[in-house]
Amino acid sequence: MKLGDLRPARGAVHRRKRRGIGTGSGHGGTCGRGTKGQKARTGKGKVHIYMEGGQLPLHRRVPKLGFTPFGRVPFQVVNVGDLAAFGAGSQVTPAELKARGLVRKADGPIKLLAGGELSISLVVHVDAASEAARRKVEAAGGQVAERG
Repeated sequence: MKLGDLRPARGAVHRRKRRGIGTGSGHGGTCGRGTKGQKARTGKGKVHIYMEGGQLPLHRRVPKLGFTPFGRVPFQVVNVGDLAAFGAGSQVTPAELKARGLVRKADGPIKLLAGGELSISLVVHVDAASEAARRKVEAAGGQVAERG
């Protein structure tokens, strides 16, 4: 057997219906669309999948929830307690935070929050820091240097 000898199974392939070629064909006149109604029309006879026959469609009935403020800055959050893994006196940069898996993107905005405790002095380079986080870092002898 060769590739050119392959044929579909008997009865698997049907001749296409040739519509609108006279009454003797069985598909003349209304061409298998029935009579009248939206789906029988030419051109504008398409009915969308969400059409519910005049009833208010589901996509309009379901409430639309949520709102994203236009000026929102999506900060990546790092807690003060997460910085305890760094050595004393080291520079904590966004690249270092990414290398340790504390943030996803080094070039994205990073914010330092006050979760956890810190007992070593560090210089932390972030885009923003909460006041409580800044106090904790400075109480441990370090400083927060904002990038922005």
